[in-house]
Amino acid sequence: MSPANAKNLFGSPASADGDAAPRYGFGTLAIHAGAAPDAATGAVIPPLSLSTTFKQKAVGDFVYEYSRSDNPNRSNLEAAIAALEHGKHGFAFSSGSATTATILNTLQPGSHVISVNDVYGGTHRYLNKVAGSLGVETTFVDLADAENLRDVVRENTRLVWIETPTNPTLRLVDIEVVSRISHEAGLFVVVDNTFLSPYFQNPLDLGADIVVHSATKYINGHSDVVMGVAATNNDALASKIRFLQNAIGAVPSPFDCYQAQRGIKTLHLRMRQHAENAQRVAEFLETSPYVDSVIYPGLPSHPQHSLAKSQMRGFGGMVSFRIKGDTNTADRFLQRTHLFTLAESLGGVESLAELPSRMTHAGLSPEERNELGITDNLIRLSVGVEDGDDLIADIAQALESAVQAN
Repeated sequence: MSPANAKNLFGSPASADGDAAPRYGFGTLAIHAGAAPDAATGAVIPPLSLSTTFKQKAVGDFVYEYSRSDNPNRSNLEAAIAALEHGKHGFAFSSGSATTATILNTLQPGSHVISVNDVYGGTHRYLNKVAGSLGVETTFVDLADAENLRDVVRENTRLVWIETPTNPTLRLVDIEVVSRISHEAGLFVVVDNTFLSPYFQNPLDLGADIVVHSATKYINGHSDVVMGVAATNNDALASKIRFLQNAIGAVPSPFDCYQAQRGIKTLHLRMRQHAENAQRVAEFLETSPYVDSVIYPGLPSHPQHSLAKSQMRGFGGMVSFRIKGDTNTADRFLQRTHLFTLAESLGGVESLAELPSRMTHAGLSPEERNELGITDNLIRLSVGVEDGDDLIADIAQALESAVQAN
C-alpha cells in the first residue's frame, strides 16, 4: 500500500530501484509499519528511546544526532503514518496546531491561502490572527460546491486548505475536484483528515498534496497524547517541511510517539466500532421528537450522502444534532448525560459531547457562527466504542429530561 520510495513495512527505506513495499491490508500495516523488532536486543516492541543526543561513529557519521532533529520513536511513528496514508514521507509534530503552523510556514510573505470556511476553530484562529502577521492572507470560502474555488484564486494564491468532513457541521468537500482545480492553477492542496482517520479516507489517493491530522484524536485514540502528523508524496514539499520541523522545533516527545504508535495498532478496530455506534446514534436521533435535525454523512438525509459513499470507506464517529430548544436546553442535555462526558476534543475510545457555539468555536463571531450553521442548540457528539445500546439509552434519557424542562 505504500508507494515506491516509501519506507517499507518495517520502517526502512525501499530498495534503491524504487520497488514498493508489499501490499498489505490496513490492519497489518497498522500493527507492523515502523515497528520492526529491535535490531540490538530482538525486542518485539521497539523500545522507548529517551536520549536527547546520540554517539557518532566519527564526525558527521551518524544515524541519529539530536532528538529534536530525529529520534527512533518519532522515526518509527512517521513511517507508520506514511504507510497508512499511502505517502512517501511522514512527519510528527507536538500538536495539530504545530502541524498547521509548520506547513503554512512553507509559504512566503505575500502569499494567499484559500480555506474552506467551515474549518476547525484552531485552524481558523491561526489563519485569521497569526498567519496575517506573517504576511499570509486567507480567504474563507464555502466549498460544498468545489467550483466556488475558481472565483477566489488570485495571482498570489499558493495553497488550498480543506477539511472533510468539516467541524462541526460535517459538510463534505470533494477532494478530487478541489485537487484538480487547484493543480490547474498551480496550487498545493492540504486536507485535514482528522475526522475520518486513514482508515476511512486517504486524501493523497484523491489528489491532495499533503494530508494532516490532529493525532490527538483518532490516531492516538485514548485522549492521553497531544500531537499532529502529516504525510505527502511530494519530495520538494517534504524537504521544506523536514527543514522547518527541525528549525521551528515543534516536535513530539519520544514517549508521546511511543504512545501514539501503540494507539495506531488498534486504529482499524476502533474506527469500525466508532462508525457502527455513530450510525446507530444518528439513526436514533432522527426518530427522536426532541431533536430538530441530525447531521451525519452516513444518513441518506445528509445532503452529500452520495459524495460520502464515493469518497469515504466509512462515515466516522462524529455526529452533530440540533436539540429542540435553545442554548439552555443544550446545556441541560450536556449536564444530564452519564456516558457522554462534557468535554472538548474527540476521537478517544470514550464518548464526548460539547456545545461548539460556546466551546470549540466560541472564538468565531456570532455572525460567522450563524453563517456556518453553528447554532446555539447544535451539539457535537464524539461517539466512542462503548456498547451501542448503552449510548443510545444515555442520549434518550438526557434528551427527554432536557427538552421537557423547557
